[in-house]
Amino acid sequence: MNIEYFIAKKISVKAERTFSKLIVRIAIAGVMLSLAVMMLSIAIIKGFKTEIQDKVRGFVGDVRVFKMDLNNSFELAPFVPTDSTLKMLKENPQIAYFQPYSTKPAIISANEEVEGINFKGIDETYNWTYINKHLTSGRVIDFSDSTKASQQILVSQLTADRLKLKVGDDFIMHFVQDPPRRRKFKIVGIYDIGVEEIDKSFVIGHINIIRRLNNWKPNEIGGIEIGIKDFTKLNEVSNGIYENLDITLKSESVRAYFPNIFTWLSLLDVNTKVLLILMMIVGVINMITALLIMILERTNMIGMLKAFGMSDSSIIKIFLYNAAYLVGIGLFLGNVLGLGLGLLQKYTHVFHLDKSSYYLNYVPIELHFMDVFLLNIVTLVICLTVLILPSLLVSKISPLKAIRFK
Repeated sequence: MNIEYFIAKKISVKAERTFSKLIVRIAIAGVMLSLAVMMLSIAIIKGFKTEIQDKVRGFVGDVRVFKMDLNNSFELAPFVPTDSTLKMLKENPQIAYFQPYSTKPAIISANEEVEGINFKGIDETYNWTYINKHLTSGRVIDFSDSTKASQQILVSQLTADRLKLKVGDDFIMHFVQDPPRRRKFKIVGIYDIGVEEIDKSFVIGHINIIRRLNNWKPNEIGGIEIGIKDFTKLNEVSNGIYENLDITLKSESVRAYFPNIFTWLSLLDVNTKVLLILMMIVGVINMITALLIMILERTNMIGMLKAFGMSDSSIIKIFLYNAAYLVGIGLFLGNVLGLGLGLLQKYTHVFHLDKSSYYLNYVPIELHFMDVFLLNIVTLVICLTVLILPSLLVSKISPLKAIRFK
């Protein structure tokens, strides 16, 4: 029989506490809130990173390939992808898709308003999966008729609102070149990515428009957008693509294409680490306070146990068992609170955000079993390890003085 566990169970469950009751409850609440806040912090940060990364990746791909030159403008130099480049992309098992594109700066004129924009030209091989998810009205470009497709265009909700446009409206687009050229387009769809850097900068149309304006050959393109299967391997895949490209081409990952967004996302990790440390400190301090008060309250009992011959280490075990019981209650309640709020937000989006500031109109949640499991284990281990120090106070208590203590 484990006598230390037996005594700890008696004083934890059945004994009536006096002045320590409130302190113990506060300690349990501290562990509960600390765990819940840490759990939600990790879930929210991971949710933010995943949602925003997916927004950017879905529109520009994970890696883009273009011609190596000194051109720093948005208008890409033309090239014809060689058979070896296309074969390399097709046979790479880490690549989910790739598609040609090109861009050209332009100015939209509509309803006595003008807006600078980048025309993104794509063809019939374009992967519409992401855009379809973010269409607010209309449809995507229909490439079944090449002539009609060249007159169709998709604009962002941000651009449509600024220029007071809707699906079905026509407008004139002036392309920046010498001499300037103009084309008339009809809006067939409006999308809302939610990332201002993208929504305010791009419209989507047929790549043949750029080919005709720039006098390109029918098979020339400005670049290749590549989507990969595992974003955690972005650097590895991007480097592998670069090493196998023709000498006239170069590649760039989405992190380099939108450095401001990904730098901001990396700073969120720092905020999470600071918050985790602070919450852990709060929980530990609460438990240390509760344990010290419990030891002082049980001074009489400690003296009796020492008088009966129980060692200091055994008495310390009693209070550590007691502390583990209280930490366990706090962890259980913290899981109920954290997971409850997390699942509520994940499926109802009850907590909203300012989309113009955070790119999202709700707080994103991404819960993982391993994150929850590790948080519980680390919190339990740290609390019990730190509580060993105040429990050593037991060895300083004299049996004679303790028995006389009231």
